[in-house]
Amino acid sequence: MSRRLILASPLLEITISRLCQQLIENHQDFSQSVVLGLQPRGIHLAERIHRELQATTSRAIPFGLLDATFHRDDFRRRDSPLKANQTKIPFVIEGKRVILIDDVIATGRMIRAALDAMTFFGRPEKVELVVLIDRRYNRDLPIEPDYVGQRVHTLDSQRVLVEWQEQGHEKDGIWLID
Repeated sequence: MSRRLILASPLLEITISRLCQQLIENHQDFSQSVVLGLQPRGIHLAERIHRELQATTSRAIPFGLLDATFHRDDFRRRDSPLKANQTKIPFVIEGKRVILIDDVIATGRMIRAALDAMTFFGRPEKVELVVLIDRRYNRDLPIEPDYVGQRVHTLDSQRVLVEWQEQGHEKDGIWLID
């Protein structure tokens, strides 16, 4: 198993700041916007983006965590049952502009599941997808992110590993693993 570093500090922080600046350009006052981090791996990126957006705009932006485990199309196809994570959305998303955040997009199936799970909290006006890494050439569904930190060309046999200090790692890093 070989590991190749894709993104690390300080470029990772610059990338996150760029994503935030793009969101600010498109959402301006965030009065009708909410941020949702996709469980389990998108929450660390979502928390960082949310913190930076609030600090930069000096606005309180609603923040929630969305779990799509039971909406996955492979939920019943596994040998061992998936463990659900917490969904914590203390607001209604009806008519809001939802900023959905995940760390990596590959096949698009997890995002499809998240869109299904989101409907329990209302019908959003619009959903925008933010990802740190877009795994090109792996899409099964026609789902494309609106905001991308970095695009990476990968094979089906490769995977992307995102390590955050919040998870107990020594430093942040995104790796391509063969």
